[in-house]
Amino acid sequence: MMMVRRRSTTLSDKHKKILQFLSDYQAKNDRPPSIREICAKVGISSTSVVNYDLDQLERRGYIKRVDRVSRGLRLTDKIREVVQSMDDILRIPILGPIAAGEPLPDLAPGVSFVADNESYAVEIARSLLPAKEKGNDLYALEVKGDSMIDAMINDGDIVVLKPASEARNGEMVAIWLPEKSEATLKYFFKEKDGYTLKPANPTMPPIRVPKSRQLEIKGKVVIVIRKMDAMKL
Repeated sequence: MMMVRRRSTTLSDKHKKILQFLSDYQAKNDRPPSIREICAKVGISSTSVVNYDLDQLERRGYIKRVDRVSRGLRLTDKIREVVQSMDDILRIPILGPIAAGEPLPDLAPGVSFVADNESYAVEIARSLLPAKEKGNDLYALEVKGDSMIDAMINDGDIVVLKPASEARNGEMVAIWLPEKSEATLKYFFKEKDGYTLKPANPTMPPIRVPKSRQLEIKGKVVIVIRKMDAMKL
């Protein structure tokens, strides 16, 4: 498990999409796209909004615009740096909170881990992931509570998880407790008469789950993103 600091970005997601499309279109067609093609690709209905965004990108040095010329866009060297860095960035959906204390009813069974329609996400560099982890199916949860503070996981941190239905003793996992419709983040231990979910806080007792009660492992923690706003990775 790795910990990183939450990153801040200077470009909006929309601007990143525009730059990525400009670069891909230019490489494929040897010419820039039209304003309406940018609208269609990025999902913007107004050409005036696209023009406003392009003006912003020009002021930041990513493109050059030629007035009164059809497809009058030219990419600068600066855009190549952004696109290269974007290729290494993985956008992971934050599906909701997870309790690091008392369980919370927020990680429902059967939840989709597809990132296409998430309204809230975190971005990390693929290079930070373990070598064997491609990262395509990862999801994230925001920690609530302080039961994992000795594992350097505090309230407000983001945990990135890989979907899993099984775990080895001592692994940190997201657990779903169907009888209570609750989810929690704890160290997992399978024992002869049931399961123990251990916090990383000596002031808090472990959660005992007998074999007679259902328990579902939903994911293993891969990376922890510390809550440090305005800090870069």
